[in-house]
Amino acid sequence: MALDPATSPANGTADQIRVMLVDDSAVVRGLVTRILEEDPGIAVIASVGNGQMALSALERQEIDVIVLDIEMPVMDGMTALPKLLAADPGVRIIMQSTLTLKGADISMRALEMGAADYIPKPTATRELAGGMDFKSELLAKVKALGQARRRDPSRKARPGVSSAPRPAAPLPRPSALHPQGPVQLRSHTPEVPDVIAIGSSTGGPQALFNLLGTMRAGTVKQPILITQHMPATFTTILAEHISRVSGWDAKEGVDGEVIKGGRVYIAPGDFHMLVETKGADKIIRLNKNPPENFCRPAVDPMLRSISAAYGKRVLVAVLTGMGADGAKGGQVVVQGAAP
Repeated sequence: MALDPATSPANGTADQIRVMLVDDSAVVRGLVTRILEEDPGIAVIASVGNGQMALSALERQEIDVIVLDIEMPVMDGMTALPKLLAADPGVRIIMQSTLTLKGADISMRALEMGAADYIPKPTATRELAGGMDFKSELLAKVKALGQARRRDPSRKARPGVSSAPRPAAPLPRPSALHPQGPVQLRSHTPEVPDVIAIGSSTGGPQALFNLLGTMRAGTVKQPILITQHMPATFTTILAEHISRVSGWDAKEGVDGEVIKGGRVYIAPGDFHMLVETKGADKIIRLNKNPPENFCRPAVDPMLRSISAAYGKRVLVAVLTGMGADGAKGGQVVVQGAAP
């Protein structure tokens, strides 16, 4: 199997996240390679045109993250996905799909099968070359999943596979969101929450399937409000898949809808989802206010509004790959303060 000259394994260093691109378009692979390798912490180790070639490359190379197209000749992405995970169960796979109902449905099925995340596939090469949204999202997901792969304690070396020595992933620099010193846990409260709020991002759909699958529908009486960083169309399909795999009554939130216990409400793509008190009811409000933390929907505005509506009787879970979103909103909930 011939690799693109620019993506020779010799280009990877010990501290870089090692990526394989799998797409039948050499133009797309070349453009994505340039985007990824602008970041010195990433090296594209292999660039191949179908799933069969990806399997051959994975047999020879240690890979952290695979960006896998869905529609390809010889072996498509959905056929290759379980084979790649069987060959290396710890590898993180990002599916690349179109922003259509069909693409969203296939992406959700891929996540159920073990893919770590997805990324919308641009519709034109000019979008790839100049689209900052795509570039930022691609880099963020590759870095978050690559670092998670590096930290995986179950990871083992595979015999006969080429790789550079693996240092531990660097710890985040100290900041307001990553303070130095030991973590101080708050004392347990006997209060039962009236609402559960969940924020999730990279790797989030798979984490939501697992989390809600263990929380048996009918046994949890509180409403669950979820903001998942995800575009329109995909949130519709996410709600349908959560209902199917977990048994929960899950759907996108609707502006003005009264919140009821035992149901899951998901922020629709491109809308912030908030909670407002109206008489004795709590209702959902949707808006298109500016993005926060580069996201719409964002978790912080949801948490601020929930704190104002429910006070301290709130249980918050911030899942995977969030960046800073949810940190400030979580502080508001902890302090019991209004936004």
